[in-house]
Amino acid sequence: MSKPTVLAIAAHPDDIEIMMAGTLSLLGDAGYELHMLNIANGSGGSMTQSAGAIAARRWEEAQAAAKALGATMHPPLCDDLMVFYNEPLLRRVAAVVREVAPSIILTQPPQDYMEDHMNSCRLAVSAGFVRGVPNFQSDPPRPHVENETRVYHALPWGLCDPLGAPVHSTHYVDVTAKLALKREALACHASQKDWLDATQGLDSYLDTMETVTREVGRRSGRFEAAEGWRRHLNYGYCAAGADPLCEALGDTLVIRTEENLAP
Repeated sequence: MSKPTVLAIAAHPDDIEIMMAGTLSLLGDAGYELHMLNIANGSGGSMTQSAGAIAARRWEEAQAAAKALGATMHPPLCDDLMVFYNEPLLRRVAAVVREVAPSIILTQPPQDYMEDHMNSCRLAVSAGFVRGVPNFQSDPPRPHVENETRVYHALPWGLCDPLGAPVHSTHYVDVTAKLALKREALACHASQKDWLDATQGLDSYLDTMETVTREVGRRSGRFEAAEGWRRHLNYGYCAAGADPLCEALGDTLVIRTEENLAP
């Protein structure tokens, strides 16, 4: 029997490592085959290098991070700030989803501070939906797949929506044992330290990631460090009540709140 698969889809190189990598690694420990897709190539991530040069460097960094996590990294599909919800890009994301046929899709939230993040979420959600629609043609063409999949949304960067309202999880995953691995994977994106220091005033992207992960753990009320998730509605994806994240990781690693758990 083939392994179940999980596909993490985010906008930029390092987005997965910051908000999703601990959960992704735990699913690997639970027997899942791991896949990652950064829709954008990181071409905007430098104050000094050309778009082509920084994109090439960030592709190398993304592959190194995926290797640290034991995941397959799929090539990016567009430049930074060109992540739009449009037909050509949807067809390309859908091809990756059909190729992987994931039981779980981990992606960004519908509310976040940056349009690339929110558009990546929309593309991931739609690509998951059309995976089983025979008359939708992906690019490159891939046959439709009929497996069930469940979409989970990570928390936004800053843990609030674009207007500053807090965003809360329905699932908290204990990633305390994965903090060192998260840090190792994120450190592969070495080009981003100077970029973030220059553009967003972040002293240390590694320490900031750890601070955010520990804050989510505090919000869980139980875990030292955690990643937070919300389930997308099941319509068109899976059976009502399906929760493969909980099934894979169990009660010792996942807390489910009573809020917004059905269907």
